[in-house]
Amino acid sequence: MLPFGDRRHLAATALATHSADMTIMPPVDDSSFALGGTTVTSATRSRRSLRALCFVLLAALATSCGYNEVIDRDESVKAAWAEVQNQYKRRADLVPNLVNTVKASANFEKETLEAVIKARASATQVTVDASTIDDPAKLQQFERAQAQLGGALGRLLVTAEKYPDLKASAQFRDLQAQLEGTENRISVARNRYIESVAEYNKTVLRFPSSLGASIRGKKERPSFAGDPANEAAPTVKF
Repeated sequence: MLPFGDRRHLAATALATHSADMTIMPPVDDSSFALGGTTVTSATRSRRSLRALCFVLLAALATSCGYNEVIDRDESVKAAWAEVQNQYKRRADLVPNLVNTVKASANFEKETLEAVIKARASATQVTVDASTIDDPAKLQQFERAQAQLGGALGRLLVTAEKYPDLKASAQFRDLQAQLEGTENRISVARNRYIESVAEYNKTVLRFPSSLGASIRGKKERPSFAGDPANEAAPTVKF
């Protein structure tokens, strides 16, 4: 048995050896962790959270400022305008057949007939494109030309009452009925367009939807301003 002093020496030596063999672990940095082989740091997580927050805020802003409402109103105006163009074109397409039918009647007033032909030519020569509904001058020119054609057709139908042979023509009566029906559809299309522009302008001018309009670069639009009587369907009794 070793003396007490030797035992103390051996114990101290063993403890020193064991301490030297131990590996000191570095402190754990909880600012990063491995995800699928990729280290994601707290800074990365912060950036992702910030992007997600920005997306939510932008979506909320787009809704509250009327951004989507401006799009809806804009599309409604375009659809209404397309219908207006369609009905005016339908009327213009009826004119050549009407003119040819009237020409067949002897001694029909030449001045009245020529006025219709001239008015149709003027109406069809007006350039109409996507910018027309945003340009007051172009819209006014279009409306004026269509009003002149409508007036000339109305005078022609009234004048035709003086010609019994023309009134007795089945072809003329059919064209006259088609024309009056088209005039009615034009009136409906015009009213719908005026209403859609009014709703669009309210959205563009009122806050906060005016913010969405500014983002999209949308401004107040002109509307039809002529006398509605110029576009009314002529009433003729045969």
